[in-house]
Amino acid sequence: MRIQLSLSNQTEHTRRHVSDRNTLLLVEKCSHCISWYDIESGKRLHSVALPSFPHEFVTDGANRYAWVGHYGVETSGHAGAGGHSLLQIDIAAGSLTRTIDLSPFNRIHGLQMDEKDRLYALSEERATLLVLDNPETDEMPRRAVPSGGIKSHLFALTRDGQTAYCMNLLSHTVTKIRPWDPLALPLVCHPGDKPEGYCLSSDERTLFVSNRWSRTLTAIETETMQTRYSAASRDDPTRIYRWKDDMLVVTNYGERSLSLVDPATLEEIDHVPMSARAIALSFDYTRGIAFVSQDDDRVGLFDMQTRRFETYIHTQREPDVSKVI
Repeated sequence: MRIQLSLSNQTEHTRRHVSDRNTLLLVEKCSHCISWYDIESGKRLHSVALPSFPHEFVTDGANRYAWVGHYGVETSGHAGAGGHSLLQIDIAAGSLTRTIDLSPFNRIHGLQMDEKDRLYALSEERATLLVLDNPETDEMPRRAVPSGGIKSHLFALTRDGQTAYCMNLLSHTVTKIRPWDPLALPLVCHPGDKPEGYCLSSDERTLFVSNRWSRTLTAIETETMQTRYSAASRDDPTRIYRWKDDMLVVTNYGERSLSLVDPATLEEIDHVPMSARAIALSFDYTRGIAFVSQDDDRVGLFDMQTRRFETYIHTQREPDVSKVI
């Protein structure tokens, strides 16, 4: 369903909230759209209809555009060819400006941008990382790099874009690849079964990975791709995020909880039970808030200092990736 609003009024309204850093941009996967929410009131301001089952998105450094990957199936456990495009969103105008066809690369999931605003998109089905040098105008990728794994779902990217670390669900590997070096071979690590969640340390020397089927967290030395240390996690750790250098946040999908974890040991600092499963989260570092998308169609505002959910935003179906703009 497309929400019809006056474009001129909506553009001005959206720009005001962008400048105030008061708006949450949110993909609503099973409502097949991307939406703008006022953080203070929880009111949905605007939605743009997208093809079925959009998943990840990224924005450029100026928050002018967002690019949404058309994954095209509900979860990684669903069969099907899925989608094969990137959807470019003008954030201030609240509109879909164009669709970039990435065929034959399909099931577009993991997305990242480097410090030069070059766009990287991962085709899960083809296990290939695609690069668009100028995503505002490119009509197709400028390069394609094999991930070195099977069912490559997500990836971490260094700030300069020179190195990517792919999470390969079916080969149970993490691979280090060099998008800008055509002769570089993937360097492979096996941290555990079904590695999916990831985050890099601030110095990019350590890659933290959550292994869903092994129920473990692993710290990998990025230079050598050797495991430095691991620790047991709670049930089904799907995602891992870096809040600060001394704290990670893990979403435990199996038991409906968050774990706050010490990155030096991967041992749990605190445990936060939830009434629903956490799908994804994003941080507002200025306010000290984590926005936790949940499978009960809410986004919880989790205060990182008090370690409590302070309030909730009621959303449409299956809120997923978000960003404060």
